[in-house]
Amino acid sequence: MKCKQAMNLPIKIAPIRFGALLPAALMWFIFAGCAVVGPDYMAPDTPMPEAWHTPAKSGLVGEHLNKGALADWWSILDDPVLTNLVESAIAGNLGLKEARARVREARARRGISEASRFPTIDASGSARSSRSSEETGSGSERELYAAGFDAAWELDVFGGKKRAVEAAGAELQASEEDLRDVLVSLLAEVALNYVELRSFQTRLSVAEANLDAQKETYNITRWRRQAGLTTQLDVEQAKYSLEQTRAQIPGLQTGLEQAKNRLAVLIGQHPGSLRDALAERKAIPVTPLEVAVGVPADILRRRPDVRKAERRLAAQTAQIGVATADLYPRFSLLGSIGLEALSLGNLFSLGSRTHGIGATVAWPLFDAGAIRSNIEVQSALQEQALIRYEAAVLGALEDVENALVAYAKEQRRRQSLTEATEAARRAVELAQKQYSSGLIEFGNVLIAQRSLLSIQDQLAVSEGGVTSNLIALYKSLGGGWKSLLPDNTN
Repeated sequence: MKCKQAMNLPIKIAPIRFGALLPAALMWFIFAGCAVVGPDYMAPDTPMPEAWHTPAKSGLVGEHLNKGALADWWSILDDPVLTNLVESAIAGNLGLKEARARVREARARRGISEASRFPTIDASGSARSSRSSEETGSGSERELYAAGFDAAWELDVFGGKKRAVEAAGAELQASEEDLRDVLVSLLAEVALNYVELRSFQTRLSVAEANLDAQKETYNITRWRRQAGLTTQLDVEQAKYSLEQTRAQIPGLQTGLEQAKNRLAVLIGQHPGSLRDALAERKAIPVTPLEVAVGVPADILRRRPDVRKAERRLAAQTAQIGVATADLYPRFSLLGSIGLEALSLGNLFSLGSRTHGIGATVAWPLFDAGAIRSNIEVQSALQEQALIRYEAAVLGALEDVENALVAYAKEQRRRQSLTEATEAARRAVELAQKQYSSGLIEFGNVLIAQRSLLSIQDQLAVSEGGVTSNLIALYKSLGGGWKSLLPDNTN
């Protein structure tokens, strides 16, 4: 069976004046500032590679990060519509508002922890009337009036409360980093959905242009069939190629509308509210010629999720001290000043004054190992927090390496698709001329047209992919929070 025994020793020192207790209280206060149990936190020494493994080419340069450019990275895309969407998301996104509320909660919790280190003072007042029994007493009536102040102060002799404040402060900082992490993810998601929207618009334009060209080809084959210059097979081939292209358009329109709806929700508006604002088709934002990627050590300073994990480790380290303080006695000072009188008129007379001073000590003598088990629990939680921090660092490095590779490789893919598109366009022109001259069959024209449509669509997707990979790179580098969200998150 588990039991706990506490030793409470009230010390009666009523004859002593308040001033006589001050030196002892002051000594206890000084002692409380020195005897802080539990481990002192030291930030982990995390080994980092000196440089990224991905070679700095295809527009990537290994220069140090420009903090200003990284803070508002979307401005390098030079797209006013995207900038307006980013600003709207910062003002209206619900997830960001929730993260701000969590910061306020953490700040209030830190205030609660800080308040526990100070004395508490309560005011009270009462008025009571009683009458004794005539059978057992005098049958007289009696009144009692009282008013006063009670004070209590638990001295933080072994630093348990100081560690609790330390933990609450670290949790507040972690919540602030969480807010920044939400902002980084939000701005990247807004930009990615915007690029996706422009990609769908570009692909729609490509499909519609090819549809018009195939309509013209279909009409030509019909006229040639009526003139007896070709067979019905050519007409049917032109027809199914035309309808195949037409069938791609509804899917692209669906993706376009879904991207608009997603952007509306991200900025805190109803789906469909951006339909008119984003109706005009515009090109996919163009990436800059050079992008500075810095060094891996920048990740520890810039990534909010890494900083958050480090602060959570600091908070859990302080919790070990909170648990360790339970091994030691608790000292409290008690005092009261009041007035008591049998009539309301005499309540404020000199003779009605009362006061009391005391001190208590509580020390758990036996708890079947519960306190030491709690210390072990907090130590294990600290180990878990350290592992999560190390995992966050590795995850951040992985994100950057993957983004670097994706950006560089997609640049090469886009270049190849650009050259392929030019070749496919020339092939269509040559096929049409040779077919008109009777040198080739109509099937060669259809093959050339379908190839052109496919390659143009792939090029549009690749252009969006290059910009999307740049956005993912900036997100992985921790860009997007400092200039628009200062350290003071009130």
